[in-house]
Amino acid sequence: MPRASRRTRFLVPLVLLLVWLAVGGGLGPFAGRLGEVSTNDQAAFLPRSAESTKVIEAQKAFRTSESVPAIVVWTAKDGGTLEPGSAAGATRSLAALSGRPGIAGPPSPALASEDGKALRAVVPLRPDLGDALPDTLDEVRKAAAPVPGTTVWLAGPAATQADLSGAFSGIDGLLLGVALVAVLLILLVVYRSVLLPLMIILGAVFALGLACAIVYVLADADLVRVDGQVQGILSILVIGAATDYALLLAARYREELTAPDADRFAAMRKALRRSFEPIVASAATVALALIALLASDLSNNRALGPVGAIGIVCAVVSALTFLPAALVLTGRAAYWPARPKTLPEGADAGAARGGHAVWTRIAAVVDRAPRKVWAITLAGLLACAAFAPALNSRGVPFDEIFVNDAPSVAAQETLGRHFPGGAGNPAVIVADAGAATRVAAAARDVEGVDSAFPVDATGRPAPGKPLVVDGRVRIDATLSDAADSDAARETLARLRTAVHAVPGADALVGGSTAQQYDTQRTAARDRTLIVPVVLAIILVILVALLRSLVLPLLLVATVALNFAATLGVSALVFEHVLGFTGTDSSVPLYGFVFLVALGVDYNIFLMSRVREESLRHGVREGVRIGLTATGGVITSAGVVLAATFAALGVIPLAFLVQIAFIVAFGVLLDTLVVRSLLVPALVRDLGPRAWWPGALSRLPKEGTAGADGKGATAPDHS
Repeated sequence: MPRASRRTRFLVPLVLLLVWLAVGGGLGPFAGRLGEVSTNDQAAFLPRSAESTKVIEAQKAFRTSESVPAIVVWTAKDGGTLEPGSAAGATRSLAALSGRPGIAGPPSPALASEDGKALRAVVPLRPDLGDALPDTLDEVRKAAAPVPGTTVWLAGPAATQADLSGAFSGIDGLLLGVALVAVLLILLVVYRSVLLPLMIILGAVFALGLACAIVYVLADADLVRVDGQVQGILSILVIGAATDYALLLAARYREELTAPDADRFAAMRKALRRSFEPIVASAATVALALIALLASDLSNNRALGPVGAIGIVCAVVSALTFLPAALVLTGRAAYWPARPKTLPEGADAGAARGGHAVWTRIAAVVDRAPRKVWAITLAGLLACAAFAPALNSRGVPFDEIFVNDAPSVAAQETLGRHFPGGAGNPAVIVADAGAATRVAAAARDVEGVDSAFPVDATGRPAPGKPLVVDGRVRIDATLSDAADSDAARETLARLRTAVHAVPGADALVGGSTAQQYDTQRTAARDRTLIVPVVLAIILVILVALLRSLVLPLLLVATVALNFAATLGVSALVFEHVLGFTGTDSSVPLYGFVFLVALGVDYNIFLMSRVREESLRHGVREGVRIGLTATGGVITSAGVVLAATFAALGVIPLAFLVQIAFIVAFGVLLDTLVVRSLLVPALVRDLGPRAWWPGALSRLPKEGTAGADGKGATAPDHS
């Protein structure tokens, strides 16, 4: 080939490489700037149509200024009784905070508990403190400390918000670092190559930088919402997906390089042509499954949908542009020191590549006794799935939100020991002023309600002179049980029934307990709606990719079974190993979307290769060659994805720890059992019927598996 033409061939990959280097250098810093456009306003993530959301809007009319309450709790040291005058001293101490920066209004008087062992008061803080919140809470703690013979605790929404901010503080770099190191180590061990893992990691980092820049712009324009959880999941999703797609392409490129007299450019063209369809189809299943979250009525679910889809698109663009350019420019050197060896003249790269001996043996077992293989694996998965109903998705109790010892949790537990469980976190009732007395009386008659009074402009009980705004009043109902408990939610349901029945009151009930109650009900509704939508999306993509109807239905059923089995194992692990008594109500839906969409990815990689080989060698040989050729790369991709999601566990929040376990375990179960044994055994047993009504279904069946799973030798249909 002329020298000029050879130089021209290198020009396109070189330009692509330079473009991505510019993207990485210019947009990479946005990965650490998403916190600038993140929101921690939990009201923004509540169900749009819920009664508790309407109460939040109605409450704004009763406030002269927005505030976040910090509840100060004093307890007598050594469990004794408070000294006389402690309440007056505590009130004077907090009064000194009035007018200070960060304080939204005068603190309430200190009230003593019935047992005489504790005091509590509420200090309203400005809601826009941001990073200054911890310092403001320190000032509150110092002001409260002079009460002699007491220990000071800080509870309430402000303290919880500070602990949440602390949990996410600096987490971007740590989470990304843990994920990248885990991926790099796995790739180095599996591929025994120095340059290839670095190229794959670099492509994933570039994809994340591009995704974060796009999300930053959209969030800054208020087109999408981002919080710490969405930010963490985005990082993990992009790193995991970009690595998976890159591994599939790199493995196919290596295979094409083994052809006699293989040219790096021709090998990449073949690798791209044969990998493009399964990679794009896999990305489409995940992206569209995430987009389906827009049908949710929970704002945090809707927030993850477009943000996650943007990340997946950036991951696939990087895998199909940056990595091919880097691989073409480096050629066989990318795999050094385990460079691909050239096959003998006349050998077919696709058929002759034997794969690792482990996968050769697994493929032989599946080929020899498919019925036994799928029957045993199916029985095991069904046994695990039987425990799925035991998963409690009614929410995580407050004392389990953090997996470490959070000060706000200890303070809330202390508050609950000396005051009614709902103290400081009342159910908020907004009703017509003319019916205020009747509504308050109806609330007090509800079992589980400790007290209920109209309040004044400062939020203090004012039965005689409540604040009236636009003909409406606010009534605070303190529940007997902790605001996050099942008992409190049951009381909340009874409370709503009681006040709704008051004629002419037009009463609405909100507050923390109501928000949890509405979130759980909405999450259950979302699962009923979104799960069928996601399954339908995946089925349509599989039908288009595999040109079959039976096999796509089979694949969707197996990934759904894998999800059910994962939930069953998670129910046991969460309760008996990790000590969780509840699961966040959004966890099952998140787990479903990630596991089903990502699980189908590996089946797409496998079955697209099986189809390719079946068209050349027959269905039986197609299964054997496809499983042997893709077993190693798909398993390593699954291990990498599991490791990246497991990295979410470094964030000390129960929600993310639960998501990390469900996705990591589910991906490994899918990779090592469902995709390696169950699916190929079923396809092998069904033979050409699995591909009905496509062209492969019209091939003669190559041996019939009997009761013992043995069958005749397959003829060659090449």
